[in-house]
Parts: sequence; structure tokens; C-alpha cells
Amino acid sequence: MDHPDIVAEKTALRARMKAVRAGISVAEQQAAAAVLAERGLAGVPGVGPGAVVSGFLSIDSEINPGPLMARLRRMGHPLCLPVIAAKAQPLIFRAFSPGDALKTVQWGIREPTDDKPELLPDIVLTAGLAFDPAGHRLGFGGGYYDRTLRKLRSIKPVIAIGLAYDVQCIDAVPHLDYDERLDWVLTPSGPIRCG
Repeated sequence: MDHPDIVAEKTALRARMKAVRAGISVAEQQAAAAVLAERGLAGVPGVGPGAVVSGFLSIDSEINPGPLMARLRRMGHPLCLPVIAAKAQPLIFRAFSPGDALKTVQWGIREPTDDKPELLPDIVLTAGLAFDPAGHRLGFGGGYYDRTLRKLRSIKPVIAIGLAYDVQCIDAVPHLDYDERLDWVLTPSGPIRCG
């Protein structure tokens, strides 16, 4: 059961962090994406050759993982993107290559078409509004990534990585027992190991 005070804290923080993120200039956004791509996942241990990476396609002022994903593909990592299978259900993942045809679904999210094969990622890259050193992430409130990480982690080891601008990293994100934690947060200032 949700705790109304924590839900209210999340709602207030969500509004504040949307405004903070919207204030990041296009030049800063592009520079941040380039730095993440240049570093790749070099600072994250346990990323084996050929590990399947789930990325995302940025919306609005979200940090753009496109250059990083292109680099990972060149390094031999198969890519996939999350797909909303049904409301309140874990995401599924379909194979993706830059340039593939995509379909646009709710909230302007772009997904691979239904003919692309499903994959199980070893690494999950995720956007968000706020992140803390313990690995808590504030998303948009749908709970999709929490359900998805819980399911994936019941199947195999998965490394969950948030991608963030430095200003999105705060001391503490309000959270509930069912909120899944990230293993790492990658920022332009460098990787943060959560724990």
C-alpha cells in the first residue's frame, strides 16, 4: 500500500525536477550525451562482451542515450528498446538498430515494431527525473521500470544504469519498498556506483 506522504513527496519532486531538467540548454544536453558516449560503460564492471543492452529514445529534455547506444553497438553489443506490453505489466524488449522503423505510442514513446524479436537485456539503461547515491530513481510514476527490473532480476543478473545530467543527482529520492534500485548512475561528471 502506498504511503500518502511519500506519494506527495514524489509528486512535488517530480514537478521540481521536470522544471530543472527543462532549464538545461540544448548545447548542454548535446555535450552531456557526447561525454556519456565517449566514456561508454568503461567504468562499470561486469559488462561482458556481447552483453545485450536495453536503451531508450529520449523525450523532451531527457539525456540522449543515442550516441552511447551507437558506440555500444559498434563494440558488438546487441541493442533493444523497451515496449509497453500492457498497463501495469513489466516491459518487454525488442531488438533495435539505429535507423530502424519505429512506432509512436502513448506519451510520445517510440518503440520497435512488433516484427522485431524479443530480447532479454543484460544491461538496462534508464532515464528518470532524479537519482540518489543509494540507487533510488524518480521516474514518471507508472512503475514500469520497477516491475520490469523485479522480473528481470528474478530470471538472471541484470545491471540497471540510470543516465542523468549532474543536476538530476540529489541527496535522497523518496521511495517505497517496491521501488527497485539502480546499480549505477552515469553522469557527465562520471559514473556513480549505487549502494
